[in-house]
Amino acid sequence: MNIKILLVEDQKLMRIGIKSLFNDYPEMEVIGEAINGKEAIEKAKLIKPDIVLMDIGLPDISGISATKQILEHNNNIKVIILTAHINEDELNSALTAGANAYVIKDICTDYLMYVIRMVRDGAMWIDPHVVPFIRDKNNGIIPSRQISRSTFKQNHSNLTQREYEVLKLVVDGQSNSEIAQTLTISEHTAKAHVCNIIQKLVVDDRTQAAVKALKEGLV
Repeated sequence: MNIKILLVEDQKLMRIGIKSLFNDYPEMEVIGEAINGKEAIEKAKLIKPDIVLMDIGLPDISGISATKQILEHNNNIKVIILTAHINEDELNSALTAGANAYVIKDICTDYLMYVIRMVRDGAMWIDPHVVPFIRDKNNGIIPSRQISRSTFKQNHSNLTQREYEVLKLVVDGQSNSEIAQTLTISEHTAKAHVCNIIQKLVVDDRTQAAVKALKEGLV
């Protein structure tokens, strides 16, 4: 069954760009678009999407306010907040309003699609770039998930230290060519490391490797 999506974004070029991302994902379908919060609320009532991709900065009411009103009418809808910047107050408000995910707009496409699937299945997700920011602001209320090198080797001795470094870059959303540039290695070597990581973590692709790394506190 296709995942039905309502896309809420006031900027036309951004809306076209986001919609085009789904061309390679036939199991997902953008069934409606809205350019402001009020239109989003009305369209959500009318077309009953599975997922709302909600821009947080809209010209009339905020994406957070629109999220709250959409969920008050139909709490079966899942809302993914899209934002261009990290803001602790907005994150807290979004989660309070009932949003299921908080995503920075520079997320890579495969990762976004994985988040959509997870949210559709009932999970919540916060962009990993936001976690250190919240941790710093909350004076350790959110505990650090960084682990020492010795602990890492004890728990994941099948990964080399270089593969651990590559894994951190995969979590950051870097491509093979970007990893190669960061670590001053060839792109072929970077690809080989990523393939080894995928095999050793027993996952299907780099996105699942990143998610597993975050869930298990590897990065």
